[in-house]
Amino acid sequence: IMNADKLAKLQAQVRIGGKGTPRRKTKKVVKVSSSGDDRKLSAALTKLGVQPIAGVEEVNMFRDDGKVIHFGAPKVQAAANCNTFAIHGRAAEKDLAELVPGILSQMGPDSLASLRKLAEAYQAQQGAPAGEDDDEIPDLVESFDKAEIEE
Repeated sequence: IMNADKLAKLQAQVRIGGKGTPRRKTKKVVKVSSSGDDRKLSAALTKLGVQPIAGVEEVNMFRDDGKVIHFGAPKVQAAANCNTFAIHGRAAEKDLAELVPGILSQMGPDSLASLRKLAEAYQAQQGAPAGEDDDEIPDLVESFDKAEIEE
């Protein structure tokens, strides 16, 4: 039940004659393997003289859009003279809100600003205006720093 044209084409490609005639043409399949890339990468890292860093439990990379690239139990290598770090492991993209309790000690000033924005967005989602809760919080009358200096 094949198409007659296709069948005729295939028959034309098959070797009919003796030793000197060409065989059916085959298409070469290019295999893409990441093992070759891994070998090249490890060779380049070896040239830099990277050393493994032990005891790294997690690595978090903060993006500008508020997402975090999270590596759990990664293998970390560093070349201090080249200011190069290599992180190997499974990465997961997570929201900042998912990692908030354990991540506060790792955050810099710009990340804390994004955390404030996240908190404001969360309050807006809940429907509670930010001004309502201010009634329960007393106003700061004195500065604690000045009181410590005077004592």
